[in-house]
Amino acid sequence: MLTSVDTDLLRVLADPLRLQIVTLLARETLCTTHLVEETGARQTNLSNHLKVLRDTGVVETEPCGRFTYYKLRPQVLEQLAGSFAELAATARETELNNTKRACP
Repeated sequence: MLTSVDTDLLRVLADPLRLQIVTLLARETLCTTHLVEETGARQTNLSNHLKVLRDTGVVETEPCGRFTYYKLRPQVLEQLAGSFAELAATARETELNNTKRACP
């Protein structure tokens, strides 16, 4: 079932820019400059969103000279996907068993 960590992660990923960042980082490790170019977001705005993604463990940083690269931590998304898979399995079982609570 969904945990409080999952709901926090859902809240984080519900933001369109953060979801765009996650989608881009799923394809390759990028620095802030690349992310600004790809998203069209202002650097300060992007940095704030990256901080939220770092704080929730969705991305991690990799220093490289003057630049900081960001990469996605797929295990975090896999954990969330697993929670949804469990929820879907429960719903399937409920449907098969025709589980219905009687009204009082």
